[in-house]
Amino acid sequence: MSTKRIAIILINWNSFDTTNDCINSLKKVTGPAFDIIVVDNASADGSADRLWEIHPEIILIKSPVNTGFTGGNNIGFEYSMNNGYEYSLMQNNDTFVEPDYLTHLVNHMDNHPETGAVQPRIFYHHDRSLIWDGGSYFNRFLGHTYTKGVGKPKGDTYNIEKEVDWITGCAFFVRNSILKQTGVLADNMFMNYEDVDLSFRIKKIGYRLDYVPSSVIYHITSMSLKSSTKGAEGFLNPAAHYRNIRNRIWILKRYTPWYFVPSTTVFNFFYISLVIGYFAARRRFTKMKAVVRAVRDGLKGSIEYQSTGMAG
Repeated sequence: MSTKRIAIILINWNSFDTTNDCINSLKKVTGPAFDIIVVDNASADGSADRLWEIHPEIILIKSPVNTGFTGGNNIGFEYSMNNGYEYSLMQNNDTFVEPDYLTHLVNHMDNHPETGAVQPRIFYHHDRSLIWDGGSYFNRFLGHTYTKGVGKPKGDTYNIEKEVDWITGCAFFVRNSILKQTGVLADNMFMNYEDVDLSFRIKKIGYRLDYVPSSVIYHITSMSLKSSTKGAEGFLNPAAHYRNIRNRIWILKRYTPWYFVPSTTVFNFFYISLVIGYFAARRRFTKMKAVVRAVRDGLKGSIEYQSTGMAG
């Protein structure tokens, strides 16, 4: 059993430089003691062993298959819960942190037992004066998730502690006691909207979700989803569009109240139609077909919880 209160979970998938930079940033963190759990998602480039050689203090868990963002983090969550940690922090590996970021998150949680999970204020790494996430929200009438402050300069507006509708998976700091009630991430979502789903389950059992701007991190954004060179289909992998649309539909099916079904249906029908039309106009037919498949699979399927101890 660990004597440390916090487990920070990073997912590595063929990304030695990115994960290594993140670990080096975490090594500069001051305040409460923590362990870094690196879950390697079946990397084929030897990056897991290289990380272990350079950072022997990390806890390295190798998954024999790529289980995605959801499955990898679930492995980390299960380890954290089974080894006596009080808190888990699901954090993207393409992030850099301020040395005191963890102190602010822990202090907020310790002083607010009614809060189940928190997130820091997140800036872009390429321009650390611009906000990437200043709080995450959900428009129930339209069935639309969004974040405030994207691309805007830091200022007083985004420097206020507040309750939010969901916590981004980029930096999701949660009590393990709550994860034992809600269960962990939905395995079959793989990536995209899994943080929204878990956030909604935490709120469902009566806990707040808070934005803590005194805690600051920086995000490179979507490192695992983009190609380094622009092709006929653009930079972003078509699979990312598939999961985004499919999981969006799954979220709407699970969490839309009956009285908002008409407005949510109309809004998302036009949104997805515009996406398909845009790809058709740009002759990005692989992405267009991915979105069409996503609509089919979104309507046919649903969120599934398969991990040990999972609660729907």
